[in-house]
Amino acid sequence: MWRALVFIGLLCVAAFGAVWLADRPGTVLITFGGYEIQMSMAVAAIALAGLALALALLWSLVTGLLQLPSRLTFASRSRRRSRGYQAVSRGMVAVGAGDTIAARRYANEAERLLGREPLTLLLKAQAAQVSGNREAAEAAFTQMMEENETRVLGLRGLFVEARRRGDIPAAQQFASEAVRLAPAAAWASDAVLEARCADRDWRGALETVERRTSLGLLDKATARRHRAVLLTADALERADHDPEGALRSAQDAVKLAPDLVPAAALAGRLLARKGDLRRAAKVVETAWRSLPHPDLAEVYLNLRPGDSGLDRLQRAETLARLSNHAPEGRLAVARSALEAREFDRARDALEPLLQERPSMRVCLIMSDLEQAEHGSTGKGREWLARATRAPRDPAWIADGVVSDHWAPISPVTGRLDAFVWQAPPDVLIAPELTLHDDVTADLDDEPKPLPIPLAPEPVVPAPSEPVAEPVVPSPPVASAVDEHEVQVEAVREAMKDDTKDNTTPPLPEPVVFPTTPPDVPKPEKEAAARRSVFSVW
Repeated sequence: MWRALVFIGLLCVAAFGAVWLADRPGTVLITFGGYEIQMSMAVAAIALAGLALALALLWSLVTGLLQLPSRLTFASRSRRRSRGYQAVSRGMVAVGAGDTIAARRYANEAERLLGREPLTLLLKAQAAQVSGNREAAEAAFTQMMEENETRVLGLRGLFVEARRRGDIPAAQQFASEAVRLAPAAAWASDAVLEARCADRDWRGALETVERRTSLGLLDKATARRHRAVLLTADALERADHDPEGALRSAQDAVKLAPDLVPAAALAGRLLARKGDLRRAAKVVETAWRSLPHPDLAEVYLNLRPGDSGLDRLQRAETLARLSNHAPEGRLAVARSALEAREFDRARDALEPLLQERPSMRVCLIMSDLEQAEHGSTGKGREWLARATRAPRDPAWIADGVVSDHWAPISPVTGRLDAFVWQAPPDVLIAPELTLHDDVTADLDDEPKPLPIPLAPEPVVPAPSEPVAEPVVPSPPVASAVDEHEVQVEAVREAMKDDTKDNTTPPLPEPVVFPTTPPDVPKPEKEAAARRSVFSVW
């Protein structure tokens, strides 16, 4: 639109000039070399414009002839670059598709057409990686480091290759250099943070988190959580040799994340050790409201050493009220009531947890309760046997690893703040009972329980039939309390083994042990009971 208006305007100016010259007649006389040329003013203006146009055309022709070789060279280079970038594009597609032969062919063609362009070097390195040629990939990434615009990309490639071959110091060195050159490179910052956490340099990791937050790589909530986790790790490491410093770190962690259980438990323990029971109780209660946890219950119930069982029971009931009688609060009440010999209160606390499928801890507490109230009976052994197949209680889980203790980083990936408190998945409820026969089965398939081999039935002699046994020196007969303790320890060891190895042999079906007939002589009764108990294990 504007071009049309400008063109019309120029035509109007030209027309106005022609009319102006026509209204003012005059002559132009040119004398040159003995010749005289006389013409009107209008003809002279037109001749002058034509001469200027001819000179312009002549100049364009001369310059075009002079620039013809360079233009031909430029056109050839343009076609060459176009073919080179087309080879780069096709090579990237081949790398993504996993076509190693095509990737190498296009990489060689791109290098021949474009030379040491950044994209050419990247394609060459990617093609070498897809082909499994690590030496060629490292050579390409090393060439990238010679150019300023591709130095960080080369460092990342060398970092990845160093990680693949297990050269951790070299990988850390490449990541540190990348952070120095490009502080906003997220991968390099993550690698530096992971390296410092692996070296247990918690203060250095805190500096890294602060720098990442200032660069906008972390949001405020995540940054506060990471700082709290690192302060907790620092406090746990200093708890034995520097309790004052550990307490300061733990309190700072609690301020940043009041629901962080390890920080609250450690702060409560250290404050109680100093005698500041009020602040210790407040810290634990705040964390307990967010997440009822057995570690918090243990610290809260033992804030003041030397308290009686009833005092601890009252504090356990306080925890239960604060958590609105959550399962963890009921377990704390039941355990405290059991220690205080308040058996009815323990049963009342556990009763809602027995409605559906009691967990492993509930079964163990019920076994202890039966033992403490009625002695070694079949009912206690029944609860002990049910514990072997009961659902597992919540535990610290990170990247598929189940642990009894919290840790600041994942033992598998080194990721910060990876552990979460939750119940293990159903496949881990009883690893020896739900493992697949084929370890290559799809993980999305429903786990199928393995067939459970039944233990041989215990041979209990009838009351009316005498039992003939060879006369051998009999070992010392363990008391009923000792037998029960052995059983409880065995179950707890099995619980610990579940967090380490999920390939233990399957356990037998639980056996409900009947009480020994009253008319069997006492020595035979004890022998039969021992055979029945140990046949389960």
